[in-house]
Amino acid sequence: MPPTPTKKSTEQIILGIDPGTTIMGYGVIRVEGKKVVLVEMGALHLSKYKDHAVKLKRIYDRCSALIEAHAPDHMAVEAPFFGKNVQSMLKLGRAQGVALAAALSRDIPVSEYAPRKVKQSVTGSGSASKEQVAAMVARTLSIPMADMPKEMDASDGLAVALCHHFQLASPRMQAGYSGWKAFVQDQGDRVVG
Repeated sequence: MPPTPTKKSTEQIILGIDPGTTIMGYGVIRVEGKKVVLVEMGALHLSKYKDHAVKLKRIYDRCSALIEAHAPDHMAVEAPFFGKNVQSMLKLGRAQGVALAAALSRDIPVSEYAPRKVKQSVTGSGSASKEQVAAMVARTLSIPMADMPKEMDASDGLAVALCHHFQLASPRMQAGYSGWKAFVQDQGDRVVG
């Protein structure tokens, strides 16, 4: 087993996953103070596997390998989009589940973000196109557009990681409310009830 990478105490590693049963995009970023740096991005191509169980195993294995290689502090996963095709939604939910299981089995905290939330966090618009998301990811991480993959699944994985970083940096998220009651107590002057 390869040695676990050493990290500075002030840095955080975030693994972002855009789950899919045809292509799973992933991105790893390192946050040092206000500086955010690309560590790795890529896509796992699964269309050559016909058996859904084999695809799930490949997703689990790739997520596990990324975790072993980078020792992330957090994993962020894009939540499945609720479409009309129930079978596709179930398969996508399973793909997301095995990615989460890879992190949870190693006690890595996980967070889920709706596709609209990811787009909003990265571009400022919840209805941004994949091209707009990729361009903003490249700009935010200072990646030349020529170095961005043609398939946008990898940039989507990076967008999920960036979304999580932005949520951690948000003052609202830092409040760390344990529930609605704690929020209301803290916001008593602003909440009428």
